Formats: sequence, structure tokens, C-alpha cells
Amino acid sequence: MFSKYEIIIYWSADDNAFIAEVPELPGCMADGKSYQEALTNAEVIIGEWLETARDLGRQIPVPRGRLMYA
Repeated sequence: MFSKYEIIIYWSADDNAFIAEVPELPGCMADGKSYQEALTNAEVIIGEWLETARDLGRQIPVPRGRLMYA
């Protein structure tokens, strides 16, 4: 699966893992022992997040692409 949602990946020394966050989907995040594993896991979680939102009749955000932070 290829997502159009922005995924932010960073190293967490506290977790001893790479963390992948999807800012546009509240609570959507994954981890992995490698950068690639975190990305792959995030893609799976995005799919599950979207499926759950559809099942519950919740609004699904339209992907905005690259987000800008101050």
C-alpha cells in the first residue's frame, strides 16, 4: 500500500526504535527496529486506521501532502 499521508520518522532513544507518526490521522503511529520497518509498519497502521474510521462512520481526513510546522 502507498499512502498519500505525510509520515514523520525519527529515532527514539527512550524506545530504542524508530517511530513513525502520521500527523493527519490522530493517534496513528508505528515503530520499528529500522527506518524501513517503521515505514512499513506505518503503512499497515494507516490502512487499519482508515478501515476502522470507515467502519465507525467517522470522517476521514483528505491527505494534504507535506505539512508545514512553525
